[in-house]
Amino acid sequence: MSQAEAIGYSRVDLERIPKEAIMGLGCGSPTAVASLKKGEVVLDLGSGAGIDVFIAAEKVGPKGKVIGVDMTKEMVSRAARLAKTNGYKNVEFRLGEIEKLPVEDGSVDTIISNCVINLSTDKDKVFREALRVLKPGGRLTLSDIVSEKPVPAELKEDLDAWSACIAGALEKSDYLGKMTDAGFGKVEVTAENDFYVEMEEDRKQHKFLSITVKAHKPRPRRAKSASRGEAA
Repeated sequence: MSQAEAIGYSRVDLERIPKEAIMGLGCGSPTAVASLKKGEVVLDLGSGAGIDVFIAAEKVGPKGKVIGVDMTKEMVSRAARLAKTNGYKNVEFRLGEIEKLPVEDGSVDTIISNCVINLSTDKDKVFREALRVLKPGGRLTLSDIVSEKPVPAELKEDLDAWSACIAGALEKSDYLGKMTDAGFGKVEVTAENDFYVEMEEDRKQHKFLSITVKAHKPRPRRAKSASRGEAA
C-alpha cells in the first residue's frame, strides 16, 4: 500500500492521475468524501502538485472546473505543466494565499483542502475567505491536523514541526469554533485518527488528531411575506 492510499486515497483514483502529482503529502483524502458532482466548480486550498485537483477534475467531468490555489510558484508551475502535458482542460492553477484567495465571490460549489489550513497563522481569515468564494449552499470538505491540548511552545518554535504540519495546529474545539464563527453551518467531523508526538524536554506524549470535516455555507433566509391585512 502506498502512503497516499494509507491516508485515504483510492488506488483507482491514483491510477487515473499523473504520477508526478502524487507526493505522499497530506493527512486525508477530501476528494473521497466531498461528494463531488458532474459540472461543479471546485476549489482546492493549497493545491501543491495537484493531486486533489486532478482527482476532482475526473469527478466533475469536462463541464466542471477545478481551481488550485498555492502560494509557491514552483508548485503552481509544476501542476500547470502536468495539466498541460496530460491534456487536462478543466483545471486551472493560480498563485495566491489562502488568506486572500484570487477567486471571485460566490463562484465555487465546493472547496477542498488537505492538511494546509493548520499552516496558516490567520485561520479566521482563511475560513472567512472560504465562505466568501462559496456559492450559497456550497460545501467545504477538508482534512487537517488539530491537537487535543494547546501545542507546547517547544513545538511552535520547531521548524521541523511546522513542516510536519503540527506546530500550527489548534485545539480541535478551537478549530471547529473558528469555522462556525466565520459563518459555516452543519460543521461535522466525519473521520478522526489520533497520533502522538514525544516532547524532547520531558519525554511526554502530546496527542494530535487527523480529522476530516464537512461544513456548508448557509443559504440566505427568505423574507417572510406580509400577513394578510397588512399594508404592502
